[in-house]
Amino acid sequence: MRTYTKFLFFALATLLLAACSSNETAETKTEKETSMLYQKTDIQPPVAAKKPKELSMHGDTRIDNYYWLNDREDQEVLDYLTAENTYKDSMMSHLKDLQEDLFQEIKGRIKENDMSVPYLSNGYYYYVRYEEGKEYPIYCRKPESLDNDEEVMLDVNVMAEPYPYYQVGGMSVSPDNKILSFGVDTLSRRIYTIHFKNLETGEVYEQAVPQTTGRAVWANDNKTVFFSKKDEALRSFKIFSYNLGDNPDNINEIWHEQDETFSTYVWKTKSKDYIMISSFQTVSTEHRYLDANDPTGSFKTIQARERHLEYGVDHFGDHWYIRTNMDAQNFRLMKAPLEAPGKENWEEVIAHRKDVLLEGFEIFSDHLVLSERIQGITQLRIRPWDGSEEHYIDFGEEAFNAYVSVNREFDTDVLRVGFTSLKTPNSVYDYNMNTRKLDLKKQQEVVGGYSPENYETKRLYATARDGVKVPISLVYHKDTPIDGSAPLLLYGYGSYGYSIDPSFSSVRLSLLDRGFVWAIAHIRGGEDMGRAWYEDGKLLNKKNTFTDFIDCGNYLVEEKYAAEDQLFAMGGSAGGLLMGAIVNMNPDMWKGIVAAVPFVDVVTTMLDESIPLTTGEYDEWGNPNEEEYYNYILSYSPYDQVEARDYPAMMVTTGLHDSQVQYWEPAKWVAKLRELKTDDNPLVLHTNMETGHSGASGRFERYKETAMEYAFLLDLAGKALEN
Repeated sequence: MRTYTKFLFFALATLLLAACSSNETAETKTEKETSMLYQKTDIQPPVAAKKPKELSMHGDTRIDNYYWLNDREDQEVLDYLTAENTYKDSMMSHLKDLQEDLFQEIKGRIKENDMSVPYLSNGYYYYVRYEEGKEYPIYCRKPESLDNDEEVMLDVNVMAEPYPYYQVGGMSVSPDNKILSFGVDTLSRRIYTIHFKNLETGEVYEQAVPQTTGRAVWANDNKTVFFSKKDEALRSFKIFSYNLGDNPDNINEIWHEQDETFSTYVWKTKSKDYIMISSFQTVSTEHRYLDANDPTGSFKTIQARERHLEYGVDHFGDHWYIRTNMDAQNFRLMKAPLEAPGKENWEEVIAHRKDVLLEGFEIFSDHLVLSERIQGITQLRIRPWDGSEEHYIDFGEEAFNAYVSVNREFDTDVLRVGFTSLKTPNSVYDYNMNTRKLDLKKQQEVVGGYSPENYETKRLYATARDGVKVPISLVYHKDTPIDGSAPLLLYGYGSYGYSIDPSFSSVRLSLLDRGFVWAIAHIRGGEDMGRAWYEDGKLLNKKNTFTDFIDCGNYLVEEKYAAEDQLFAMGGSAGGLLMGAIVNMNPDMWKGIVAAVPFVDVVTTMLDESIPLTTGEYDEWGNPNEEEYYNYILSYSPYDQVEARDYPAMMVTTGLHDSQVQYWEPAKWVAKLRELKTDDNPLVLHTNMETGHSGASGRFERYKETAMEYAFLLDLAGKALEN
């Protein structure tokens, strides 16, 4: 293999040298011959049938020629998706060996015999193990001491054997430590059946509850569980209770969330004293509570829902502690008496700060821990209840991702935290909140050796077209020249207030070690720079997300972190919408695009209330039933804005059973691009016919798609033949 690739590289170099003396320009010749994908133009792509459908709203009529692709039961649809997969395989046949090499390389960095750091909960230490050659986790525990014998609760490798997809979620142990509840999804639609296992006898009970979100919450009687079910649109809409041992048909409806813009879920406070029912939408939340010792009692409301009032709650001692945006855009912390928790009784604990976003809190008997985002970086603040000096944990790096990990116990001075940066593997620490000592319990091992000293990281700021400074996190191998000659992959998301933190990835090394620069654009629509950053990238400000990303790309070229003709972009889900928008707005600046499970048919989806997530997201994107929002969304919706023009090389991925972005959105988008685009740049669609939004369920299997995406990028960058 290695000899063969060297021969091909030599032959390719000879062809390139000969091209310099031809009449064709060197720039054109390099583009066409550096990437072997361009040599596949004789392979004809599938052509989707055009079946015009009129879609009218607010006096505007759109013709959707590919609307028919939205029926996953239609054999013609399945045949088309299969034909696209076949075409993709043919176009990338020359990369088959590279894909396998990349997959083995990525897999080879992962420690196969591995174990998580155990955490203590109710007298047991819980952890997850992985064994060599196996795809799935083994969930274990030990009573009282790590020196005691291991109890295997679930070996998912055995459970998953009959299924192409298998996911376990929502594991929860009864208060007496005897019964395990867990959810199973075998379709990748995020619809779980809850099962129950006797941890003393090993018996999995016949009783099971289908169509749930996967997690059961135990009352303190060790037999009553509460759980949420999903409706046809996959909205979590009802809470039920069930007495273990009864017929599963005998479930009791506790709460029905009738507002279709809200979803609901059930959970238990850290104190284990209260069962909570929470309802939420983008701009409003509501919580109810029940004494966990009285599972047949009535739930009471903390604070009734109000539009634009968000709050989260937990219990400690005689008070509820409440993180809220009431008169506080970046949130503040309040407390209220147990029996009078309404907002009129909220008392301030941590004040609002314009330049600090309060992201969360964790309560201990002697300390309050606050997660605060400052200048885009999450800092952990320790505040003793006795009023003594508070402090932030010092991790010794400038740009990083720090987070509160699993902390189930109240009465401890030790905080379990996680830490990572673009060049520091994920690390788990126990932090003594009194002595301020960090005790490293485990750092992710990169098999084969890894030296962070071989990589450089930067925190940069691009000036957006409206003058706003947009942060960029960046990493590259120290041998990569920063002189305007390197390929650069720019990653972005920019929606739902979700921040993309600078974290380590051993997978990413396959690009960095081949000369790629990798960067995150912390664009508006996320919450990287506070709540205002999110508000300025949603609804009628959504286009700021797209222009921020474009401006970051231009800045990286100007500052010579990227070659002008070697700028690549990647995003998934709402980040896939970002990809679709930027290729419509500035198609010429991108050498290649990877759009994973992309949300690209925004208008049609947001007008269809039967599609999962639609009604609950009107406050994120706008409700196109209102003309102002219809026109604005239409003006950027990638599918609707495809034109007869040149587009960059693109790889688009989806899953047939995707519950969040339905497969037909990327399928329709590719069909329309094929119809209208005027270039001969590669365009491939990959549909995983067995999975959904998150891809394959196995530990390693998912990286086969990553290897495919990386091979596509490396080929476009002219690096497919490099070792």
